[in-house]
Amino acid sequence: MRKIIKPFLYVFSSIYGTIVFFRNMFYDFNFFSSKEFHLPVISVGNITVGGTGKTPHTEYLIRLLKEDYKVAFLSRGYKRKTRDFVLSTEKSTLEEIGDEPLQIKQKFPDLTVAVDRKRVNGIERLTESNPELDIILLDDAYQHRQVTPGINILLVDYTRPIKGDSLLPLGRLREPASEKKRADVIIITKVPRNLSAMDKRLFLHNLNARPYQTVYFTTIRYGAPTPIYELHPMARIPDFSQKELSILLVTGIANPAPLLEKLSAAYKEVVHARFADHHVFTKQDMASIMAKYNALPSQNKAIVTTEKDAVRLLSQHYNDNIPEAWYYIPIETEFLWNEGENFNRQIIHYVKNNSRNSILYK
Repeated sequence: MRKIIKPFLYVFSSIYGTIVFFRNMFYDFNFFSSKEFHLPVISVGNITVGGTGKTPHTEYLIRLLKEDYKVAFLSRGYKRKTRDFVLSTEKSTLEEIGDEPLQIKQKFPDLTVAVDRKRVNGIERLTESNPELDIILLDDAYQHRQVTPGINILLVDYTRPIKGDSLLPLGRLREPASEKKRADVIIITKVPRNLSAMDKRLFLHNLNARPYQTVYFTTIRYGAPTPIYELHPMARIPDFSQKELSILLVTGIANPAPLLEKLSAAYKEVVHARFADHHVFTKQDMASIMAKYNALPSQNKAIVTTEKDAVRLLSQHYNDNIPEAWYYIPIETEFLWNEGENFNRQIIHYVKNNSRNSILYK
């Protein structure tokens, strides 16, 4: 089927690429304006569709900065039901701000979290209502060139390198791979822990980063399975230490492959129920999931999902018999080869030299 439609995909990819080329050219030559702000702005994004790990890397930055600085997180709030600027509160819902901002707000309740499809307006509204803010973290903003960030962080999935890929809809690229030139920092994500020095050099060679760009390698650190719903005192607790445990993996994210691979290596039976990225689970979905769970032959079984899916599940009221053996796997970003220390220094150096009390800022 793909062979039949590939010529059409190539045509649409060429048209899309022409539009992207002229748009970037107009920004590069200042025909389109891009606004700079008088406080540190850090953008985290990618040039490919699909999950590259933006949320855990943003959370890493939040943990790094929140103790010493007043940090705000600004996202477009993908698939929310609202349209314009929304400043989150402890009562904000999935429909109001979207799943990723809601996850951030729940994990960091004291953090200023807002959504706006127009990033310039969002930053202006944030700084007007919170003049004490020190830093703005922009989520998924690599293509939003109306803002000129102080540090532009580009995430590249190790399992989906950008070299040799094609533009949408033929491939996964939002922009040509050459547009990685706009990044100040490139982070290679989802890297195998046992990556050899030779494979690292080969990847760096193919990446062909510019001299002014710093490149880091990160991997995923998985936490212990955590119950999504409150467990009954008499609930049967799955034994996650046993390889014979049967797992129903439920995902609604762009790239569940790393988690599926981890679970498949740890347990004998893993059944995957995959939904689209940012999927909001309906009652029909829950009935289907329950049927798959009940069909698992083992008595020692559990449903496992991602942290982002757990946020969406908790935001809905299904009024059904949800199994208590439903867990999510929390994840965090971990820099390989002690590169985190250099990354931290680079970020802190930028923030200090651009904060309100610095000589450079004045």
